Amino acid sequence: MSRRLKDNVASKLMLLATIFSSLILFIMAFALFQRSRPILATQPLSELFVTSSWHPTNGEFGFYPFIIGTLSVTGLAMILAIPICLFSAIYLAEYAPSKVRGTIKPLIDLLAGIPSVVYGLWGVLLVVPLIRYYVAPFAGAAATGYSVLAGGTVLAIMVFPIIISVSEELFRTVPFEVREASFALGATKWETVKHVVVRKALPGFLAATILGFSRAFGETMAVLMVIGNVAKVPSSVFDPAYSLPALIANSYGEMMSIPLYDSALLLAALILLLVIAFFSVLARIVLLRVERRSV
Repeated sequence: MSRRLKDNVASKLMLLATIFSSLILFIMAFALFQRSRPILATQPLSELFVTSSWHPTNGEFGFYPFIIGTLSVTGLAMILAIPICLFSAIYLAEYAPSKVRGTIKPLIDLLAGIPSVVYGLWGVLLVVPLIRYYVAPFAGAAATGYSVLAGGTVLAIMVFPIIISVSEELFRTVPFEVREASFALGATKWETVKHVVVRKALPGFLAATILGFSRAFGETMAVLMVIGNVAKVPSSVFDPAYSLPALIANSYGEMMSIPLYDSALLLAALILLLVIAFFSVLARIVLLRVERRSV
């Protein structure tokens, strides 16, 4: 009887822990929404999103430059990362010998554990000077190096481990019988990979890309150090910009003396939370569908 009682107690405790973990997201979202209500009561959300003027001392809180800056850096990072990650995952899953795969995979996974501030310092020491003295002059542009391109380059490297690891596992789950059927029809190795393996695993690769986008969208420290932090809509990849996470990190300490500043910054945090949650759930749904098809 005592053993059954212990099992029931342990089961209830684990259930409570699971429920609490699941509710954290909703608790955070509710708390941020409550703190964002003052700014929403004074200015409509549509006006906050399309206004470019950011002067907290005058009560002007236009998020448009920060939204565009975040989307520009994240979008550029995904453009740079997707081809490299796709071909890397294909090589590891289809072409790499077991010894090579065993050596490269831990190195790629190690990238996920490097602190973002280290990526930021690497960007300041290498990427920014490279853009300033070589890339920008080659493109006929004048730039300080602190730019959308620098932020996108650093972010692209930061999302490599997520996209490559998930994609490689998905490519390896494609049944070997499918490959054999393609070979039996006279297809080459590359034709089989291109028309069979990649096509069958494409939804999973899209899910991995969405996960990488979520990771890049909310990145703070590395982007803050290399993007330039200028509250202006960038006109090219060589222009500086300002992202929402960097805005929160830079401004949160000075908000107490300005009315509505606190509410505006917490609204920015709420926007980030909702966007990342949406894309994470979307990626999870796609991965679940892929798993069901493979069963």
